[in-house]
Amino acid sequence: MAERFELKIISPDEVFYEGEGTFLEFVSVEGEMGVYQNHIPLTTILEPCVMKIHNESEVKKAAILGGFVEIQKDKITVLAEDAQWPEEIDVERAKKAEERAKERLAKKDGIDILRAEVALKKAIARQNAVK
Repeated sequence: MAERFELKIISPDEVFYEGEGTFLEFVSVEGEMGVYQNHIPLTTILEPCVMKIHNESEVKKAAILGGFVEIQKDKITVLAEDAQWPEEIDVERAKKAEERAKERLAKKDGIDILRAEVALKKAIARQNAVK
């Protein structure tokens, strides 16, 4: 049996997830990360991504749309800008958001490129969570 850690994912509206895990996968601004219990303490910024919560052979996926993660030896806390389970995601809406973001990026005239890039990452994360 793998060693477990406590995991809490908090969004502005709710405690999105609270439970145990044996491995956690996500994308930070520093790249893809995987965390087991007894990981070196670390705080990092999350990119919009699909977070995978492993608990033995079970894997839960969630779209995490930015935020922070604090890793301690036996506890991980995620402060998410927004978090959604795959069944909560409107795939058609996410596809349309992706198209709009790509159009805004292609124009490059007077728009906020950074906002369009973030919107694109969020739309892609939502779609990937459903896959």
